[in-house]
Amino acid sequence: MSERRVAIAGVALSDTGRVDHATAHALHAQAARRALADAGGGLTRDHIDGLASAGLGTLAPAEIADYLGLRPAWVDSTHVGGSTWEVMAAHAADAVARGQAGAVLLVYGSTARADLKARRRTAELSFGTRGPLQFEAPYGHTLVAKYAMAARRHMHQYGTTLEQLAEVAVQARANAASNPDALYRDPLTVDEVLSGPLIADPFTKLHCCVRSDGGCAVLLVGEHLVPELAKPPVWVLGSGTAVSHTALSEWDDFTVSPAAASGRAAFARAGVAPADIDIAEIYDAFTYMTLVTLEDLGFCAKGEGGAFVERGRLLRDGALPVNTDGGGLSACHPGMRGLFLLVEAVRQLRGEAGDGRQVRVRDGSPPALAVASGTGGWFCSSGTVVLGRD
Repeated sequence: MSERRVAIAGVALSDTGRVDHATAHALHAQAARRALADAGGGLTRDHIDGLASAGLGTLAPAEIADYLGLRPAWVDSTHVGGSTWEVMAAHAADAVARGQAGAVLLVYGSTARADLKARRRTAELSFGTRGPLQFEAPYGHTLVAKYAMAARRHMHQYGTTLEQLAEVAVQARANAASNPDALYRDPLTVDEVLSGPLIADPFTKLHCCVRSDGGCAVLLVGEHLVPELAKPPVWVLGSGTAVSHTALSEWDDFTVSPAAASGRAAFARAGVAPADIDIAEIYDAFTYMTLVTLEDLGFCAKGEGGAFVERGRLLRDGALPVNTDGGGLSACHPGMRGLFLLVEAVRQLRGEAGDGRQVRVRDGSPPALAVASGTGGWFCSSGTVVLGRD
């Protein structure tokens, strides 16, 4: 039996920013309803026979399926941090291609910002006290500190500067300016990034992602359902996944992320090269993540990421538009942002991003090829997905 082609049929965000009036479950439901409506045509809830969900505990798929009134035959609860959604998309696409499911809903929702005061970071403070991380936790090695150490190593080894890292935040903010859903839209300068309060050397506050509420959903379908859609499909062309380490002592090279492996696999399966890509949506909990992921995906050579991000290259009208919605640094970051990367990529490929935000290439048409790459943990995992339109 030949494999089906797999398309993304619908995408949507729930309410985002600070959403005090809704629970995380309600954000899941809102995003799911909107994604199904976005697909339109003859596609209904009854077509959905697969569900991927993470972030609400060990029973996430069962709990969310029950809440949404679904009884999926195929489920995925993979949880590998921020890359979860690209990894789930890879799993879902393979399941649909092989006929294990016809339509798979990937859905996420979080009230990370609204709940912040109530939670008092209890879960975060107790995280990492078992297994390999027990050898790091007693020394207070926080998540941000791990990213900061990696950034410092890159600076030492390749001469990457603070100004170059700050450029990532500045350009993300510029991309957010025309996004009505972005949490922060005011212009930002390199000096403002550098002069902010220090969080973990070399990161100041504006080197770090925002904390927001919000959810989103992506609906994948087999090509047999494409005629039911109201909109042209966006095809899943290739995907790749990889894991690297948990304990920092087991990380072979602080300047290389697992995106080097997941990206290589995704591009090979898609039959395209980094030079063919029109836009990139990259997980950016910290500025360094964007820079090193660009290197590891092959958009520039190792060590050249600092120079690559200069001169407005990441802007919507730059040489390689990156995080066109403003990314986690300015738009939203509800805890796991990977699914938002896929939503933005699809909107850009469809030409639906709106006035002032839509990327245009060559003859003024929307982008033809996009890559979404998520990173989990502290460069512990990676998922990369290549998308394209007809």
